[in-house]
Amino acid sequence: MPAVTVEDMSSLAKLQVEGDVQSKEPVIITNAPSGFEGEGFPVRRAFAGVPLHLLDPFVHMDQMGEVDYAPGEPKGTPWHPHRGFETVTYMIDGTFEHRDSTGGGGLITNGDTQWMTAGAGILHIERPPETLVASGGLFHGIQLWVNLPSAAKMVPPKYQDIRAGRLGLMASPDGGALVRLIAGRIGETAGPGSTHTPITMVHVSLSAGSRLVVPWDRTFNALAYGLAGSGSVGPTGAALASGQLSVLGEGDAVELRAAAKPDGSSETFEVLLLGGRPINEPVAHYGPFVMNTSDEIAQAFEDFRRGRMGTIPPT
Repeated sequence: MPAVTVEDMSSLAKLQVEGDVQSKEPVIITNAPSGFEGEGFPVRRAFAGVPLHLLDPFVHMDQMGEVDYAPGEPKGTPWHPHRGFETVTYMIDGTFEHRDSTGGGGLITNGDTQWMTAGAGILHIERPPETLVASGGLFHGIQLWVNLPSAAKMVPPKYQDIRAGRLGLMASPDGGALVRLIAGRIGETAGPGSTHTPITMVHVSLSAGSRLVVPWDRTFNALAYGLAGSGSVGPTGAALASGQLSVLGEGDAVELRAAAKPDGSSETFEVLLLGGRPINEPVAHYGPFVMNTSDEIAQAFEDFRRGRMGTIPPT
C-alpha cells in the first residue's frame, strides 16, 4: 500500500495533543459487505447498514479493491451523471483515469485525489488507462460522496486535481504513525482539498504496536474505516480490522492503536478517518443524485434525459 510514504519520519511535524482531551468511543462498528460497481470492479460498501444521520455530511463510500488484476481484467465505470454532492476519489494503489463534461480530468495514482463537485449536474467517467488494462496490476482506492447543503446543490460543477505531494503530512510523537491530511485542518497543518461542507479526511498508517491520538473538532462527527491490517479504536480499545467501520461518539480526539503483531495481510494498520459538520437537512438519495426532496430527484432525472447536465466531450 504505497500511497504517500516517508522514509525519515523525524523530518515531519509531530502531531501533538495539547491538554486533557476526551477520546471518542465507538457507538457502532459494522462490517462492509462486498459488491460490484460500474463495469464490474469489486468494492466494499463501507457505510452499509449505518443510519444516514450518523454519517451526515457523508452519504456513501466504496472501498475499491484491493484487487490484483490479471492482464485484461481491470474495469471502470461508463459515462454517468451526478447532481447535488461531491465525489472524492482517493487512489491508494494503482491508476485511474477521470474525464467529465466540464473538461476536467486526468490520471490519479498512488496517493493522488480527484475531487469533483457535481453541483447542478455533471457527466463523468472513471476507468483504468489502457496500459493498466493491458498489463494488469494492483488496484486499491476509495470513493467518498460528500453531501452539499441545499444552498450549494446547484452551484456550477468544479474539478480539483490533488497530487500526492500536496498532502499535509505529520507523524506521531514516537514516529510510529504517518498521518496524511487530504482535507480539513489538524493543528497547524491543512489539507489541500477545498470543500463546500467543512470536513476532515485523513489516511493514517500505524506500525505494529504504535498509538496515535488525533485532535478532533467537537462539532464534527467522526468515522474510522479499516483499510488494511488490524488494531483498535477508542480509549477502551474496541477492535477494528480491514473492512470495518467505526462510528464514534462524543469527544475531541480520536485514538487509534495498531495490533502488537501484524495480522499477516498488512505490515501496518491502515485507517481512513472522516469527519464533518452535519448539514442537518432532509436527504433524498436515489441513484446518482443526492437532493433534499423526491421532487428534486425527479427533476434531476428529467434534466439528465433532456441533456441539461452537460455533454460527453469528444475523445
